[in-house]
Amino acid sequence: MLDDKTMVADTLAGVNGELTRYGGMIAQSENQELKQTLKQMRNQCEMSQEEIYKLAREREYYVPAAPATQEEIDHVKSLFPQDKMF
Repeated sequence: MLDDKTMVADTLAGVNGELTRYGGMIAQSENQELKQTLKQMRNQCEMSQEEIYKLAREREYYVPAAPATQEEIDHVKSLFPQDKMF
């Protein structure tokens, strides 16, 4: 029998996987109507992910990593040129 913590973690992992798949489908779609529909579905999925994440935090099933320091943020920014657009 699964406990609540396991079910929440499994659900969160599944939703995160769906978000990744939506991103790939959106990027590969040339049909604008389909692309818009996929974006709406992704947005709904993101809202579900946020609700599950809040539940996991409230019940202490999930503890996020510590916030990045300014030094770490500056380091990552330095890896990517800021003045060039792709």
